[in-house]
Amino acid sequence: MSGRAARRPARVLMTADAVGGVWDYALELARGLARHGVATTLAVMGDAPDASRRAAAGRVPGLVLEHGAFRLEWMADPEEDLRRAADWLLDLERRVRPDVVHVNGYAQAALPFRAPVLCVAHSCVLSWWRAVHGHDAPAREWAAYAARVAEGLRMADLVVAPTAAMLGVLGDLYGPPPRRRVIHNGRDPALYRPRPKGAYVLSAGRVWDAAKNIAALDAVAPRLPWPVLVAGDIRGPDGVPRPPRHLRHLGRLPSAALAGRLGRAAVFALPARYEPFGLAALEAALSGCALVLGDVPTLRELWDGAALFVAPDDRHGLATALEALAADPGRTRALGALARRRAHAYTANRMTLCYLDAYGDLLGGFGRDGAGLECESRFKVKRLEQDSRFWPDRPKAILL
Repeated sequence: MSGRAARRPARVLMTADAVGGVWDYALELARGLARHGVATTLAVMGDAPDASRRAAAGRVPGLVLEHGAFRLEWMADPEEDLRRAADWLLDLERRVRPDVVHVNGYAQAALPFRAPVLCVAHSCVLSWWRAVHGHDAPAREWAAYAARVAEGLRMADLVVAPTAAMLGVLGDLYGPPPRRRVIHNGRDPALYRPRPKGAYVLSAGRVWDAAKNIAALDAVAPRLPWPVLVAGDIRGPDGVPRPPRHLRHLGRLPSAALAGRLGRAAVFALPARYEPFGLAALEAALSGCALVLGDVPTLRELWDGAALFVAPDDRHGLATALEALAADPGRTRALGALARRRAHAYTANRMTLCYLDAYGDLLGGFGRDGAGLECESRFKVKRLEQDSRFWPDRPKAILL
C-alpha cells in the first residue's frame, strides 16, 4: 500500500444500477468501507431497487441510497436521460460533498465533478458483443455508446478493471486508459460455506443472457446422471421470458437462499462466453463447489488450476466433464477444495483495502495541501475542459 493511501475519504459517492452483479459488488464494497469508517452514498440509476435490495442496503452502516429513474448508458436512445442523470449526479455531489466519486460505468466518469473520479469497468457492450457473436458490434448502431465509453475511460482519474484480461480488452477496443489498475472483486467468506453435498449441478446467472451460455447446460442436461438447477432471471430487457426446457429453474433467489443452495451443490457450472469477473463462480468456490467454467481468458486468469474449463461451444465436452465429476465423488470433493482455497484470495476485505489504496492515491494526487497544488490546478483545468463540452453556456466560475 502506497504512502498516499493513508489519506482515506470520509464519504464516497458511488453509482450503480439494481440489476445484476454491480449491485452486489457495490453493497459488498460499501460494507467493507463502513468497517474502515468510510460512508457511502449510492446513486442508483435505472429501475428502482426492490424491497429486498432496499432492506439489504439499509443494513449497511453509513450507506445512503439515492435513486434516479434514468435509462442506463447501454439502453436504446439514452441521450436525454444521460443529460438528466448528469445534472442529478452533479447536484448530488454538491449536496453530499464526497471526497471521491466512484463510477461503476463510463458516461458519468467524464462529468465535471469536483472530486477525483474512479471508473470501474465491470463490462461493456462492445466486448460482450465480440465474445458472444464472434465479431464486432455494428458500428453505426453503437458508435455513440463507444464514444461515451472512450471518453469516460480517458477522462477518469483512475480506471479499475476486475481482471487484467478485461483491462486488456478495454485497451484493444478504446485505447489504454491513461491511469489504470486491476482490483479483483471480492466476497465475504463468512457468508458462504460448504454443507453436506447433494448430487446435483447448480448454475446461476441471467438465464436469458447469451453471455452466460446457460443454454448449453440446458441442451446437455437430459444426458446427465444428475439434475441441473439454475437460479436467475428468465426475463430479458425486452420483458420476454425465456425459461429453460430441461433445467430446474429456481427463480431469482435472495442472497441467503442462493448461498444455501451453493453450500449443498457438489458442482457449479457456468460455461460462459463472456464473464469479466463472475461473482457467482466466486460464491460457488467459497461454498466448496467443484467448478466447471467456460474457457475464456478472464476465468482462466482467476481459476486456472482450481477448475475444469470447457470451450463455450463444446457441448459434448461440457457433458463429458459433468458426467466425469458425477461418477467420481473423490475428484469432485478435491476440486471443490481447490476452488475454495483459491477463492480466499478474492475476499471482500482484500478488495476493500485495494480500493482504499486507490482512493488514497487519488486524494494524494488531488489534495489541497501545498504539495498537491500543482496537481490540483491541472485537475481544475481538466474539469473546466469537460464542463465546456457538456454545458457550453454554464459559467465556468462555479467550479473554482
